[in-house]
Amino acid sequence: MASKVLDLLYWRDVGTTGLVFTGLVVGLACLFQLSAITILSNLGLGIMAFTLPLCLLYKAMTLVRLNDGSHPFQSYLDEDRTLTDEDTVRMAEQIVLLIATAVTELKRLFFIDSIMDSVKFVVFLYLLSYVGVQTNGLTLVMTGVICAFSLPLLYKLQQERIDKIVKAIKTLVEKGTEITLHPSPNLSSELPQLFLFLTSALSLKDNGVTFSSEGEKRRKGGGL
Repeated sequence: MASKVLDLLYWRDVGTTGLVFTGLVVGLACLFQLSAITILSNLGLGIMAFTLPLCLLYKAMTLVRLNDGSHPFQSYLDEDRTLTDEDTVRMAEQIVLLIATAVTELKRLFFIDSIMDSVKFVVFLYLLSYVGVQTNGLTLVMTGVICAFSLPLLYKLQQERIDKIVKAIKTLVEKGTEITLHPSPNLSSELPQLFLFLTSALSLKDNGVTFSSEGEKRRKGGGL
């Protein structure tokens, strides 16, 4: 199951992924104007409008001996989609485990098992309330679907470039943290170096520009 999802997200079968992606986006877009019941009923009617006439056509062709009497959808009817007892038990165990883990984590956050984690949770809930004012859940779901189908493909096509950006940002954060925690008298001379390093990092070119603060130099020089 996981491999099939990865195949869809990485567009390994362009036709299948395009069909699934288009169907999800169109279905979610329809939910902005119509109810879920209306969409599902019309979708069922559309499928039946295709399968029923085709089946009747095959029956008519069989009556006039233009067909061997085969069912047009026999291959789909013969597919075995039933769950075995082992599959059912495994899926039930996974669902119960997920629910139990979520309940345990929420209990830990609400009853302040860790102050820092609970504060982070409060900040997250506040930001979530702000997001809820600006948009709705359906918009977030559609955004998530588009990102899920777009970002893996973007990373696959631009992996080297994205890795350089991430590495540059991590290095910049480390240098900024070092300057903040270990301020030096020559901070005014270090800021242009930091700016030059940031410019070089964002240009994604290896210009040989490096950045080292006075504190780093002192540590390398043995405290001199």
